[in-house]
Parts: sequence; structure tokens; C-alpha cells
Amino acid sequence: MYNQIKKDIAQDYYQSKYANDGQRFVAWYLRNIYNLDEILTKDCITDGADDKQIDAVFIDNDAATIHIIQGKFYEGSVDASPVREVLSSWTQIKDLAELQDGANEKLRAKIPEISQTLNDDGYDLVFELVLPSALTPSAQHDFDVFRDQISESELLPAELQLIDGDILKTRYEESLQKQRPYINHSFQLEQGKYLELDIAGTKAVVAAMPLKECVKIPGIKDGSLFRKNVRQSLGVSNKVNKGIAHTLKKNRKDFFFLHNGVTAICSHLELNGDMLKVQELNVVNGCQSLSTIYNSSEQVRNTDDGYILFRFYEIADNSKCDLISTSTNSQSAVKARDLRSNDPAVLAIKKAFEQKYSDGYFVTKRGEDQSPNMAKYNKDHIAYLTDLGKHIVAWHSQRPIRSYSESTIFDKYFSQLFKKDYAPENVLALKKMFDAVAVRWGKDNPLGFNDSLLAMKAYVPFHHLYAISYFFCTLNQVPTTKLVPDPALSLECLEKNKLLDKIVDMAGRCLNTAFRSAQKNVKDGKVFSPQNWVKNKSCLADIQSAIDNRIGALEDTDDGQMLLEQLKTGMKLPQTAFTDRWSAD
Repeated sequence: MYNQIKKDIAQDYYQSKYANDGQRFVAWYLRNIYNLDEILTKDCITDGADDKQIDAVFIDNDAATIHIIQGKFYEGSVDASPVREVLSSWTQIKDLAELQDGANEKLRAKIPEISQTLNDDGYDLVFELVLPSALTPSAQHDFDVFRDQISESELLPAELQLIDGDILKTRYEESLQKQRPYINHSFQLEQGKYLELDIAGTKAVVAAMPLKECVKIPGIKDGSLFRKNVRQSLGVSNKVNKGIAHTLKKNRKDFFFLHNGVTAICSHLELNGDMLKVQELNVVNGCQSLSTIYNSSEQVRNTDDGYILFRFYEIADNSKCDLISTSTNSQSAVKARDLRSNDPAVLAIKKAFEQKYSDGYFVTKRGEDQSPNMAKYNKDHIAYLTDLGKHIVAWHSQRPIRSYSESTIFDKYFSQLFKKDYAPENVLALKKMFDAVAVRWGKDNPLGFNDSLLAMKAYVPFHHLYAISYFFCTLNQVPTTKLVPDPALSLECLEKNKLLDKIVDMAGRCLNTAFRSAQKNVKDGKVFSPQNWVKNKSCLADIQSAIDNRIGALEDTDDGQMLLEQLKTGMKLPQTAFTDRWSAD
């Protein structure tokens, strides 16, 4: 991997954008492993003087994970000094106020976002040491000690991950969607603790596998054993995995009875005596268990009192393999949005939407949109429950600062936001207006958004949608703190008078102006954090002020007055079109 990465970072993009190979390596990692674009990659990197051993900070809101990254672009084995640097970064993050005082400008700007995200429920903290090579044996020992120390901390539990050359190669190949190497392996079974079966023409072996045999299976460390699983290891700090580790330590004899077991598929299996040989092995259910057993290897390697249930199936049909993987992973984490998919209010909205738009579909469950049946629907009339929640928070609650948080929307404020009688016309109107907004956030950046705003595409487009609603309020002279315009009537006005593109552009430019003003108005040596700004109520006042100033400026010129009159006439709504704001504070 070292030579491959060295070749890649010699490209003009990396040479021109980053000061040294260390930064280029971290940028390569973010772009190739996490598939970040150029702007977000640049925004994540904090490397430089006073970086406090933190080379990059990547907050993945979709996965609810904070990644603190330390990269070392070395050829050959690496000693323990980078491991200690990662431990140092974890120690410093425990006191964010002190860290911010001594950090460089880029890291200081990230700290408010780290602080706020750590306070959100459900976010995991992961420290990654990324190397194109490997640690020395002594450094690996230090890493293992520090990993346990960090994961067991009561003050700031976190996961410490080593992304060495082998794992980096596997993740890189995965990102290129290349086929991972197949795993062939032989298992030593114990007489009287296995059963060979033939079920509907499919060969199967069910066995009570000694735990000590599990640590010998190749592909656990780099994840290649789980290439057909629905997810990879969640790490040692995950609540479920901590429970597994506790059972291994305290109640190993009963592990077989307390665990659901492992499902493995292979293209061929052969049982000779007590030796089971398998080819092209994949574990499709049991990734968390095997990863935890592997990380607890010293506790099980030399023991004879622990077992785990294994189910081996000989299956060559890829589609059947995928079905088994999906069906056996009912233990995967269920999010609040999943639990709400069958809520009466959601079902009522879905029924009303699909009755109103007979060629449309309201997607309420993850994965539904991947069905081949979706092709028969009009894509312009396909709406999503998750998107609707975010749109409602931005529009009806006037709180785009909450739109990024699915846990807040579908847990804390669900009953305030989702109503059985919510009009299908409003569902579609919010979708159409947001689609018009989203087009402006593409790579071509037609509205000239600040790079920091573009780096926050998970948050800021909802502020853009909010700005459109504020235009309606102020042009119709209604109190913006109390009343909200009807989405369907708002869209009808915009489309009827051919103002949709114009008002979307004006709202976007006002948002950009509000951001620049907030950036300039920072005083007393304080650090301006773009991420903190978009999640704070103060940004709403900044957006309102920018819109008010823009409307006021139209009165200064003849052309401006003509445009203002066009907007007032074309966006005129009756007072009955405004309803009370829905609370979500």
C-alpha cells in the first residue's frame, strides 16, 4: 500500500492542496476510504503546528460517529510513538476547553462541533491510527493496552482502531468494489458436538465450536471474513460488544447458551471425521461476536470450557447468500426512524399520499427504495419518511438547526412533528422545494457558497429551505416567530408566477451573506466555528437579518422596486395560509 499511496499522492491535486506527504496521506485516506469530496476532505484536515496529535476530524452524521484520525506515512515497521500520540489526543479531548486554547486555528474551529456532537445521544467516538505498514510487536502490545484503557474509561469511552497496511488494503479494495480474496479454512470439531444435515438439497453442518478455534479463523482482523455481512465490526466500545466481552470473561462456560450463534456460508464444505474443510468462507451473521472473541483472544486461546454455535451452509447462489445475510441480521441496530415506520401517524400519511398520487410511493422503511418494483413509480412522486421529518423541522418548526438529527426528529419530537392529517400536498411541496434547493449544492456551486458551507451539506441545505419560508413570512408581513406558511400554497404561488428558481437563488445568497457576516463579526479573539454556527439559534437571526436587508435594498433602485413588487404580488398568501409554528426546541 505504501508504494500505491506514494504514487497517488504525487498527483497534482494532492501536491497543490497539501503542504507535505503526511497531510496528503490523510487526505488520500479520507477521499479513498470514506469517499469524501475535495471540499469536505480539506475541511476535515487539522494537521499542522499545534494540531495536538489530531491530523483530521471527520464527523459522520449518517453513521453517528466522530472519527479522530492520526496518520503516519512511514515505510516499514512503526514504533510505539504514534500509539502514544493517539492516547495523548484522547486525553486532551477529555478537556475540550483546554485543548481549544492551545490548538491551531483549524482544530479550534472543530472543537465546538466535537463538543456538541458528543452531547448528542448515540454518537460513537473512534480514534484511528492509520499506517500504510505495520506496528512493531512492542508497539502492538502498547496499542492493545491503550485500546482496553480507552474503551473501559468511564469519563470518555471510545474505540481505538489500528488501520495498518493489511486493513488499509482491504478497505481500499472494498471502496473500489473489487472482489475480496476468498477464505479457505479447516475447523477442528469435537466428537459429539456437531451434526451434518441435508435441508432441501442444501448441505449444512451445525456445530458447537470451541471458542479457541474462533481466533484461528483468517479474515477477522481485516474484515474480509465478513464481506457479505450487512455491516462490519462496531468495535470494542460498542455496548453489545462490551456485553459479549464481559460474558467471555465472567461466564465463558454458558456462552453457548447466551449467544445466538454464527451463520457462515461457503461454496463447498467437506466433513472428514472431526475435520470440517470449507471453501470461500463468509460469515454473514456473527461479525460482532467473532471480532470481540478475536479481541479477547488471550482469554479464550488456551481454554476448553467455552463454545459458540456455528451454522455452516454450502451455497453457491449469490442471491441466496445475500438473502441469508439480510434475514439473519435482525440483531442489527434499529434506529428510531425504523421503529416509527409502522406508527399510525406515519401509516396515515403514507396512505393519504399514495391515494393522492396514484403513481407515487411514500418510503417509510430503509431499503424499500432498492426494490425492483420501485421502477414502476413516478420518481417525482416518491417521497421519504426520513426526508419529510427533516423538512418539517426546517419549515413548520422553523428549526433547521435540528434537521440533521434523526434521533431528535423520530424520538424526542416525533409526536409534535408527525400528524395523521398532514396533507399529502404538503409532503410533495416540501420535497419539490427541497429538490430545488439541493440542486444549488452541487459541485458546480452556482450560487458561490462559501467552502465551509459546502463542507456542511448534511446540515445547511435545510437552512436554505428555512430561508424560503422566511421570505414568505416577511413579504406577507406576518410574525415569523409564531406563524408558518402552508407549503403547498407556497409552492403553488412560486410555480404559478415562475418565481421558484428566483426565490431559491435569493434565499441561498442571503444564507451565504448571513454566514459571511457572522464570520466577520467574531470579536475578542474568539474562534468562529462554522459547524457550531449552523447548529445554533443565532444563525437563524443572522439569516433573517440578511433577508430583511436584501428586501430593503430592493427599494433603492428602479429595477429593485420592480422585483420587489413582483415578489410581493407573486408570493401573496391569504392570512388563512399561515398556521402556528410547531414547537421542537
